[in-house]
Amino acid sequence: MRARTAYRAAAAIAVCVVAAAWFARGLVQADPVAAGYQAPEFEVVDTEGSPVSLSDYRGKVVLLNIWATWCAPCLEEMPSMQRLYEAFSPDDFVVAAVSIDAPAGASDASGNPGGDPAAFAGRLGLTFPILLDPAGQIQRVYQATAVPESFVIGPDGMIYKKVAGATEWDSQANVGLVRRLIEGG
Repeated sequence: MRARTAYRAAAAIAVCVVAAAWFARGLVQADPVAAGYQAPEFEVVDTEGSPVSLSDYRGKVVLLNIWATWCAPCLEEMPSMQRLYEAFSPDDFVVAAVSIDAPAGASDASGNPGGDPAAFAGRLGLTFPILLDPAGQIQRVYQATAVPESFVIGPDGMIYKKVAGATEWDSQANVGLVRRLIEGG
């Protein structure tokens, strides 16, 4: 009798483990977020509070940049992002700069001070879209480990380049990559 009870308990536990794994499979992202993989969909808001998603940019080359106003390397790379943005038609290329700043006067979970991304962009003369994700969900979706972290996404939705840290976005190599992706090659 005891053996049968132990067997039933073990079988019940096994069924629960299999069921939990089956239900959780949709919660775990199977593919890495890296060059050669499809870019995950995201939804954030613009500075007016309107929703913006990756699918809004379908057919364009997208430079997705995850940043914050308190991040010195972010400040360093923003002017080169602006120059890259100005080098191409908005019909073909967009910079989607997603700020993970907590609201001004607050702090995020890591203790970083909140900021005003729109004012920050205005001081730098940035004209590309400034997007907001104060909850930092985009960091989880894109498996970002720091800021800035950037992804060059082709018109086909594939990630062609991932950069952790600041870079010169208007370098010859980056301009060439964007041009090739726009031209379909």
